[in-house]
Amino acid sequence: MKTWLITGCSSGLGRNLAHAVLEAGFNAVVTARNPATVQDIVAAHPKAALAAALDVTDKDAVQSVVRLTEDRFGGIDVLVNNAGHGYRAAVEEGEDDQVTELFATNFFGAVSMIKAVLPGMRARRSGAIVNISSIAARLAMPGSAYYSATKYALEGLSDALRREVEPLGIRVLIVEPGAFRTEFAGRSLHGAATAIADYDRTAGPRRKENDKTHGTQPGDPARAAHLLIEVMGREKLPVRLLLGSDAVQIVSAEVEAQLKEIQDWTNVSVRTDFPASE
Repeated sequence: MKTWLITGCSSGLGRNLAHAVLEAGFNAVVTARNPATVQDIVAAHPKAALAAALDVTDKDAVQSVVRLTEDRFGGIDVLVNNAGHGYRAAVEEGEDDQVTELFATNFFGAVSMIKAVLPGMRARRSGAIVNISSIAARLAMPGSAYYSATKYALEGLSDALRREVEPLGIRVLIVEPGAFRTEFAGRSLHGAATAIADYDRTAGPRRKENDKTHGTQPGDPARAAHLLIEVMGREKLPVRLLLGSDAVQIVSAEVEAQLKEIQDWTNVSVRTDFPASE
């Protein structure tokens, strides 16, 4: 885990992870759309840290940052796809340009980063890709359909990717945080400009202007950062790593409910098979 490339380091988990990685003695390329927001991190670790401007929706910028990292530190040992943001809207309220941008950042941005680092990792037959997802990839709440869709997509990609690259010595970890005290529900949260009154009781409570959770979330991003480094140091990784007691509780309940539904409907589901005699 000598060199880490981390996206979305201006605040929250990304910023805390950059600090923790450097404090642990590793190298880190610390990226943000505006690199001035991470200069203080680099200033504290001038030999081991490098700040870089990165908009993950810009494929040329992605390739440039990967080359910059390899030129400065050699190979990339850990890629952390952390850049992203939330978006709240009922499905009908969703604005096409906003939804397109959301997917470009949360999903296709991660895809670009993965494709950019894989040639080097394949050549060395080592490396790790950490995709920061969400418990929203396990269940989609009213008002968060589009955000959940980006995370469902990221996890589907990650599941297949893991099976493709494990034989090449490359590991993939999906991280599913619960609610953390970051800017996710603050300045990083976007919302539809126009609300439809019929959705006030479903999507309404989760619209940005009605969300009162900012600053009260149970998760500590600094603790999460140190825990993630600890987990990455282990020989065996989980497929999915839940972060937070709320994440464990919410996802456990959802998985149990899904399993019960499968069992309740098994007698119906299996009736589509050809008869055994055929």
